Amino acid sequence: MADRVADLRSDTVTRPTPAMRLAMAEAPVGDDVFDEDPSLHELQSHAAALFGHEAALFTPSGSMANQIAIQLVVPRAEELLCDADAHIVTYEMGAAAAFGGISTRTWPFAGGALDPAAIADMIRQPGGYTVPTRAIAVEQTHNRGGGSIIPWSDLQALRAVCDEHGLLLHCDGARIWHAHVATGIPLAEYGRLFDTLSVCLSKGLGAPVGSLVIGSAERIAQARVIRKRLGGGMRQAGILAAAGLHALRFHIDRLAEDHAKARHLALALAPLGVVDPARVETNLVMLDLRAAALDAAQLTAAAGELGVLVSPFGPRTVRLTTHLDLTDEDVATAASVLTKLLT
Repeated sequence: MADRVADLRSDTVTRPTPAMRLAMAEAPVGDDVFDEDPSLHELQSHAAALFGHEAALFTPSGSMANQIAIQLVVPRAEELLCDADAHIVTYEMGAAAAFGGISTRTWPFAGGALDPAAIADMIRQPGGYTVPTRAIAVEQTHNRGGGSIIPWSDLQALRAVCDEHGLLLHCDGARIWHAHVATGIPLAEYGRLFDTLSVCLSKGLGAPVGSLVIGSAERIAQARVIRKRLGGGMRQAGILAAAGLHALRFHIDRLAEDHAKARHLALALAPLGVVDPARVETNLVMLDLRAAALDAAQLTAAAGELGVLVSPFGPRTVRLTTHLDLTDEDVATAASVLTKLLT
């Protein structure tokens, strides 16, 4: 194993910066179950304002934020539509059904693009003993889509579909910060399209813990009840809120650096035929190993022995993720090691 490890497994592996640790140490705190933590109040108000919504609620994890949000927009025994590779139905352990009593139906994932007309054709209205569709969820940026960005025009068209059919629209915005930085579309513009959003502070932004549910004041009041029911009530969580607030204030614009590192990796590996740099839009690089000598498990193991950690995302797919803690030297090392193993 190399002396220094280049960890490209995820943008969740980052550690708080010294400035973030100082903010955490100095945070005023109170009991959040009593809604008395001033640092949480500040974080929640700041995040809601960024997206042009009335209120927000801090949660320990992105999965909890998503599950609370979809319970806000879909009653029990009714239906949510999303894509087949969405985090909500892929990586959240069946929580929509287990905790929310929510039925899900999916459309085939096709990269960052959406087909609003095809989604509209899936909608089921109440009656005839069908399970009525109540909401649609999208993921921006898309994890299994390699950090792909849903085009603004597609999102606007999907909002129109929801309005026409009386549906609500949720955004799993764990990495929406990346879409904002890559496109220049203001967060408030994204926010106005969605009835609820979940946004993550520990993916890319470098906070150690936490996500937020964002929506109307009425929905966020409901969200507090659901969070408590799920065991997410916290006490002096302002220490964590201070990290998230620091991340929102100082770590969004710098995501462009991560995008540049991802493009550098993609360009370095493109001659091997495992990645198309044109498809790398943000901080995720997906390697297609179908024509390579090594499969995902073999490449992951071999790269790890040489000090480069990557994530297998299927039998023949590996994900590389650039982030706050990854230096230019780490990127160069990763490109060199992966080139050696795949040549």
